[in-house]
Amino acid sequence: MNYPEKRKEMFEAFKGSWDRDLAEQHLTALLAMGDGLPLPPDALETNPERSVFMDIYAAQARHHMKRFGTTPRQIAEVAAKNHWHSQYNPLAQYRTPMTVEQVLADKMISWPITRSMCAPMSDGAAAIVLVSERALARLGKSTRAVRIRGIAVGSSTDRTADQYDHHITRLTADKCFEMAGVDPKDISVAELHDASAIAEILHTEHCRFAEYGEGGSLVESGATRLGGRLPINISGGLLSKGHPIGATGAIMIYELVTQLRGEVGERQVPGARLGFAENGGGFHGLEEAACVITLLEGPAA
Repeated sequence: MNYPEKRKEMFEAFKGSWDRDLAEQHLTALLAMGDGLPLPPDALETNPERSVFMDIYAAQARHHMKRFGTTPRQIAEVAAKNHWHSQYNPLAQYRTPMTVEQVLADKMISWPITRSMCAPMSDGAAAIVLVSERALARLGKSTRAVRIRGIAVGSSTDRTADQYDHHITRLTADKCFEMAGVDPKDISVAELHDASAIAEILHTEHCRFAEYGEGGSLVESGATRLGGRLPINISGGLLSKGHPIGATGAIMIYELVTQLRGEVGERQVPGARLGFAENGGGFHGLEEAACVITLLEGPAA
């Protein structure tokens, strides 16, 4: 993913993540989500070299702030939490803890998104071995096997900006919970797609871990931190562990599998039994073009 000598091409590559024929139409609609929120003077301070997705996330953040009262500090809480988690992950791209104040004071990318609230361009890889129960018995390694309890795939919907309960992630998560026969409150640990810090707040709500408008308060309470009621992005998330597009979803699964096996050392969630992964990609209309939700059950479950 990372080619320092081809920086222009790196940023251009992101435009392959949506329908090129409808790109301008969709971009206009996405950016309009942020209209109507009074902006501070520093909102005009943007970084000229940035992914267009950061403008989109900034617009989504502004819409959420306007509708629900979410604050830049709550968004920064997500980034600070995930940067703190990453110090315990030897495979993370960045392993330096950050405070909320440091996140807020970082270089502005697209208001209210600062650099520390953005996932980096990352190189990375992961491998997943998927076997049937019959093959597992033959291999004789059932004591460490993690079971897929539920999995669902969704495509973008035709909705308005205010129809949050019709969001692709909400619909796909509901399908997965129904397949698995579990409730959101049963989840032990989750990995959510935090390409920007605001995305974790949004997906926390879409996946029913918080009511709409309460995702910011949830992270502020400490509930999603290691040791909290529902630890989210213990790996450091995309923000700090890294975002190797194409391998990102597999790395989420790797994190959950090792958590459920009790093999992650200092960042272990005690007694982790059910792991939840949400990964989205591209944009179509006002949301991700595709979404995959995976629910895993640990060996001792």
